[in-house]
Amino acid sequence: MKKQERARVEELVGPCRVTRGKGFRLRHFDPADTGPFARDAGDEASDKSRAKRMLADSVKWLAEQQDVLYAQDRWSVLLVVQAMDAAGKDGTIKHVMSGVNPQGVEVTSFKQPSAEELDHDWMWRSWRALPPRGHIGIFNRSYYEEVLVVKVHPELLAHQKLPADLAGKKVWERRYRDIRAFERYLADNGTVVLKFFLNVSKDEQKRRFLARLDEPEKNWKFSAGDVRERRHWDAYQQAYEDAIRETAAEHAPWYVVPADNKWYTRLVVASAVVDAIARLKLHYPRVDAAAREALAAARAELEGESDRSGKSKGV
Repeated sequence: MKKQERARVEELVGPCRVTRGKGFRLRHFDPADTGPFARDAGDEASDKSRAKRMLADSVKWLAEQQDVLYAQDRWSVLLVVQAMDAAGKDGTIKHVMSGVNPQGVEVTSFKQPSAEELDHDWMWRSWRALPPRGHIGIFNRSYYEEVLVVKVHPELLAHQKLPADLAGKKVWERRYRDIRAFERYLADNGTVVLKFFLNVSKDEQKRRFLARLDEPEKNWKFSAGDVRERRHWDAYQQAYEDAIRETAAEHAPWYVVPADNKWYTRLVVASAVVDAIARLKLHYPRVDAAAREALAAARAELEGESDRSGKSKGV
């Protein structure tokens, strides 16, 4: 990536990146922020158009680099996407990954734990879904639900069959510790961990919920449970703040992405992925002398086969 391109990416991503939890406060991040677009004082239509072109460039670059990631077979990438309802998780994943080869990407959407999952430790289902080397894995919601929805609704702990002395007040502290250890382990074994919180405002969430009710083609997206969870808005905001503060690290950064403008959300997420993969300095596998000899022998055999075929036709 050229120096000018890297500077452009950093302008988008830098203000959203959190690598140290100390002093982190969610209120310091504006859900309606549009970064350099706001400073350029352009009209919304031109901003969207420019962002769309920039996103297309990032998608193209990701498609090219994914091929190298797959061929090199040394690194894997894990994208963790968390958000309140209607923040745009599905749409962001769809747009950012629109150009990649489906063979090298796995998206896992974590729902309410199944009976089988509840019979194992809370991280078990996440271990099973980790991307292999050369692949990009995307967690649409993740193991962080265990310190988000379960923290907001602690009665859910009863379903997890924990021994009584392990389900007390220190359970959250232990889970933060386990997440930090898990992500450190992944990083030490070649998995790039990027965590995104799509930071939508309460007013914008309301607007999107009403749109889902008003537009018949969006009715299927709405659930009565969405409104019930909205009543716990402040508790969820605190849970997210706690989780980010406790688990942000250089090797597993959080990105608090403004989510009131979907066009900007998608551009920032794509730029963060581009930035992280560019730092890997990927390259196609290099061929050693022995392999080159084997390739030369294969070429000779194929070309000889062609010559023999041509001679036989002339007889």
